[in-house]
Amino acid sequence: MKRSQINYAVDKAHAIAETFRVCLPEFAFFTADAWRKQPLGEWREVLDLQLGWDITDFGRGDFGKIGLTLLTLRNGALNSSAYPKPYAEKMLQIQQEQQTPWHFHTHKMKDILNRGRGDLCMQLGWVKDEALFDERRTVEVSVDGRKRTFKPGETLVLKPGQGVCLPPRLYHRFWAEKALVLGWEISMVNDDKRDNHFLEPGRRFPAVEEDVTFKWLLCNEYYRLNVT
Repeated sequence: MKRSQINYAVDKAHAIAETFRVCLPEFAFFTADAWRKQPLGEWREVLDLQLGWDITDFGRGDFGKIGLTLLTLRNGALNSSAYPKPYAEKMLQIQQEQQTPWHFHTHKMKDILNRGRGDLCMQLGWVKDEALFDERRTVEVSVDGRKRTFKPGETLVLKPGQGVCLPPRLYHRFWAEKALVLGWEISMVNDDKRDNHFLEPGRRFPAVEEDVTFKWLLCNEYYRLNVT
């Protein structure tokens, strides 16, 4: 991704949150310059747990078609006495027709919620091995407490206000139809370094082309602050 795309995506994400009247935490508004002026010791949890902006094209090079805008609001760390929190929370912004590719998690169970505007469409399939999903095994999930059963790859449509619980080792991909979707994720501890497994080759964080000066630091770029 180009840095100009990332800068624009974060600016746009702020505007979208405002239209939904969603109030974001203070660190969501820190530019790179503002971060450098902060007493970083007070923000150790944000830095260590990679809270903050997460703009990704999953290494595919076409953010408009395959990509996602996220803001990690809170998180914990597995087997950590410093950060024992067992849950995580993220805001998701999914542009119309923008897809998040097939992937699963070995540890994380999560609820994905449609907070408004368009339809959040999702396909599901159980993991057969690290590179396949089971095309014979039906998928049973809870949508707002209601048991729903789907054929592998069948589309689940979440209308505004609806949410689904996804257990570990369930492949899923999703996209927005009719309009952008403000999504929300409530989950067990999130570990983007080790707990994302993609059906097709890709990467969790983008390779960035520095075509302009960076305005916003992504959550995986706090090393630029030279924190020790």
